[in-house]
Amino acid sequence: MTSLLVKLFVKDADNISSPSVRGAYGSLGSFVGIICNLFLCAIKLTVGLATGSISIAADAFNNLSDMGSSVITMIGFKLAGKPADSDHPFGHGRMEYMSAFIVAVLILLVGFELFKSSVASLFSGSSTPKYSLFAVVVLCVSILIKLWLFIFNNRLGKKIDSEALIATAKDSLNDSITTLAILVSVAVSFFVKLPFNLDALMGLFVSFFILYSGFTTAKTTIDQILGTPPEKELIEKIEKAILAFDDFVGIHDLIVHNYGPGRQFASVHVEVPQGIDIVKCHEQVDLCEKQLTEQLGIVIVIHMDPIDTNDETVLHTKLKLTEELKKIDSALSLHDFRMTPASDKLTNLIFDVVVPKSCNLTEKELEEKIRVIAKSINPTFNCVITFDQDFT
Repeated sequence: MTSLLVKLFVKDADNISSPSVRGAYGSLGSFVGIICNLFLCAIKLTVGLATGSISIAADAFNNLSDMGSSVITMIGFKLAGKPADSDHPFGHGRMEYMSAFIVAVLILLVGFELFKSSVASLFSGSSTPKYSLFAVVVLCVSILIKLWLFIFNNRLGKKIDSEALIATAKDSLNDSITTLAILVSVAVSFFVKLPFNLDALMGLFVSFFILYSGFTTAKTTIDQILGTPPEKELIEKIEKAILAFDDFVGIHDLIVHNYGPGRQFASVHVEVPQGIDIVKCHEQVDLCEKQLTEQLGIVIVIHMDPIDTNDETVLHTKLKLTEELKKIDSALSLHDFRMTPASDKLTNLIFDVVVPKSCNLTEKELEEKIRVIAKSINPTFNCVITFDQDFT
């Protein structure tokens, strides 16, 4: 069914880097969600009002909020597909994340309202409502529709790497689980008379589940808006593509900025032999930037860092210092290493050290340890250190 709907309503479906294609996927997922949730809200609200069931009525309003979420997601995709302008030179891609966050807020509001009504019903001492066979059928149909919506939106979301559609899919799965819990309470009420309101208790359980879902969805989308490190797979692809050039011997200071799916910008320092022809190297840098944009869809800027690749003393000192750094913290690394003899009694070691988040030492403490290490290698060594942050 998913493949058929995509084929019918999404043109050029495999071109997922295109904002218009992404918008078509988002509109398809949202439109299907609006239709399904409107239908479920109508039949559940009818059953809830007829039986006086708090949990079923609350579930109906949950579907109504899901319909609103689908509308917001559709608007988010439309806005995200807008081209860059003078006010937003990097495009509007983050609107997808904003729409996912609004969906999360709606989920939290529904969960909170359900929590309040369930607690009120438990303390009021009202009895468990009487259910009909029609109520059971409605709940079973709802579970099946929501499971299909989960599969549908999850496939679309993974296809175009959309947090908004994946958040909607998770919400559909949560809805099917909560409806199943209500169905269990209905089944129990048919056969057992309990001294408490099982419907209200199940409503309380459902509210906790909805609140947890809303919290995790909100956290994921906030992380995307604030900025998360690039995926390990992407880092490896960038490094592999750069080091495929013979004159490039290493990379460091990689920074990737995400302005929404398909809108990534990056910068990186590439180490090259210090004696290389600068014109030839510049041509290689331009070619590498172009290839990375074509292969990975990333607009990248490469900075050249010349290093000495022939002096045995320099190479040996760098290797020895690197080995000793690893003993302090295995994630420590250095780059841009240079040796400049100032006199017979002083040789400056100039380099940058990348400090991982796992390192508990302050920069001052770390600098002192490195100076001691350098002196142990050669008493004439003096360290000039710049500390870098790892953005990957």
